[in-house]
Amino acid sequence: QVQLVESGGGLVQAGGSLRLSCAASGRTFYTMGWFRQAPGKERDFVGAISGIGGSTYYADSVKGRFTISRDNAKNTVYLQMNSLKPEDTAVYFCAADRSIAAARPPYRMDYWGKGTLVTVSS
Repeated sequence: QVQLVESGGGLVQAGGSLRLSCAASGRTFYTMGWFRQAPGKERDFVGAISGIGGSTYYADSVKGRFTISRDNAKNTVYLQMNSLKPEDTAVYFCAADRSIAAARPPYRMDYWGKGTLVTVSS
């Protein structure tokens, strides 16, 4: 059974940091990534990481502040979030796909976690 389980969300003040984790089980994935959805808004791409080589891709809104990484031995992907802003407040979703194509726009993913809430206060 394929499962993606996020953890690490919480409440943090602006300028602070959080580290999200996503543990995958049931299969391995070529592409893993993160998306987020703020209240009343559409789900947006945050970042993705591909293959064993670990090439990374980021939305302009988070580039330079967020870092995505993966531990293939643990089948886990991470999102280190620094210099957090109130506009980063959202439910963050882990996503994954077995295809190479998922590592480039539009970053279409077939498997999704249930999300973890990140709230950044000002």
